Amino acid sequence: MGDQMIRVDMTTQTATVEDFPKKWKMLGGRSLSARILLEECDAACDPLGPDNILVLAPGVLSGTAAPTSGRMSVGGKSPLTGGIKEANAGGNPAQDMMKLGYRVILVTGQPADREARYALDVTADGVTLKEVPDCKGMWNYALIEHLAKSYSAKASFVSIGPAGERMLRGASVACTDQDEVRRPARHAARGGLGAVMGAKGLKYVAVEAGKASARHGADKKAFTKLCKSLSKTYLDGPKPMQYGTAPSCDMAQMLNTFPYKNRIEGQSPDVATLSGSGIISSFEERGGGMHNCMTGCIVSCSNIVHDADGNYKTSALEFETLTLLGANCAVDTWDKVAELDRLCDEVGLDTIETGAALGILMDSGGLEWGDSEGMKRLIAGVSEGSEVADMVGNGADATGQATGHDRIPTVHGQAIPAWDPRPLKATGVTYVTSAMGADHTAGLVVNPAATPDQMPRLSQEQQHVNAAIDASGLCMFLMTDMETIREFYSAFFGEEVSRQAFLDLTWQCLQDEWDFNKKAGWTAADDVMPKCMREDPVGPEGARVVFDIESDVIQATYERMIEPTDEVFTKGGAG
Repeated sequence: MGDQMIRVDMTTQTATVEDFPKKWKMLGGRSLSARILLEECDAACDPLGPDNILVLAPGVLSGTAAPTSGRMSVGGKSPLTGGIKEANAGGNPAQDMMKLGYRVILVTGQPADREARYALDVTADGVTLKEVPDCKGMWNYALIEHLAKSYSAKASFVSIGPAGERMLRGASVACTDQDEVRRPARHAARGGLGAVMGAKGLKYVAVEAGKASARHGADKKAFTKLCKSLSKTYLDGPKPMQYGTAPSCDMAQMLNTFPYKNRIEGQSPDVATLSGSGIISSFEERGGGMHNCMTGCIVSCSNIVHDADGNYKTSALEFETLTLLGANCAVDTWDKVAELDRLCDEVGLDTIETGAALGILMDSGGLEWGDSEGMKRLIAGVSEGSEVADMVGNGADATGQATGHDRIPTVHGQAIPAWDPRPLKATGVTYVTSAMGADHTAGLVVNPAATPDQMPRLSQEQQHVNAAIDASGLCMFLMTDMETIREFYSAFFGEEVSRQAFLDLTWQCLQDEWDFNKKAGWTAADDVMPKCMREDPVGPEGARVVFDIESDVIQATYERMIEPTDEVFTKGGAG
């Protein structure tokens, strides 16, 4: 049996299996999601209406023995940006889907009964859509505990919390990790795609791979050799992500990109008690430690954080969360941020968008700076709903508009991540040109010395690299270069994929996304930083900076510059 795809029509409550189109053969993850949305989704549709398409697309290499290769891309039209969005997560659902031969799940339509909740079961025997009234409103962790009673120990899950069910625009999509307890701690968080899933009435997807084995490359010998080589290269190397992203707080503080109090400054006075080094130090006394979120991961970048009594609190407490829910809101310890992170995972909210929204609320006088207890009440409050909780759950733009505050750090409707576009202006170019809005995973450039003439190319290089990684299913923390991914594609498909052909694939992904957004109404006039980033400086006295990059520099990013002979092709990493 060849590769297949699953189409789910929520209007008729039907799920069917089709052959995977040959024209999409080399597409996966983000590139597949982009192509499907461009070809099949009305770009002018209401993101929370029946015409939007929710895409669940494992990467090309997911389900294989390629190390750390099981990421899932979640796609759709974003209710935050009004443009295309791809957010991806680790965990095991993508691995299990691909082992069963399912390259993608497309969810269309909308049930007439907007209060009904449905689940999709995916197994070796086929697919089934069923109503699950008992799961309505459940928080993510409680949901997975509930499902564990009726599914096998090998099942993996994609789910939403009450924020997604209530279609709040900051809602995330959770994937379960590979641990025995299957924690729903891996979130495709950005862009509000949890709200899209909620608008479809889909509470969860369960994938039962059973005894299905890993996928093999068409050139099995070459593929196996590549797997061993990549694993050895990483494991024998410096392993820069062995403690995840949390230790980045100290570097960000030095670069003035550790935003404080709704980004009025680029440094926090609490960096010592927010830094990931404290999390690492806690492992010996409290337990916890580093782990891998998906089968076959060799990076193990995810931290498991315990409370002072040694009980599990949260996992994957990342730099972005420590920054936006921590420093940006004047919260002073990682312990407090860990509680906020767990709550966001429970109700299904993006920690970046939520932290930015809460920072705006505090800046406008609606909540005291550093009031972590008040923050917890508001995050938990999205489960049942209140005016202020829903405002925060709908994101930074919604909070800024509702409070009438003039300091709203968003680009294309999405909150700016921790990496600040004032000291890191090339990253700012990515924020305004990426089809994803303000999203560091679209093309992070940590180079404060970059000059305006260098910025379009630096941004485009990283947008190329990230598109390639997101399509492959590999994790960016492997620091893999595009040449290695190209070699994997050649061995997997059993045919030579040239450098030119591979670059064409990644460039086409970017083009598909930009084309969708043009159809959705985006123009060059929208490629701008908010006023607060252009006028309010950060940095040390005598060297304070704003985002002051001219439009012609920004627009140059859309002109293709990368060639097969360029160094970026063999330069590892993304960022």
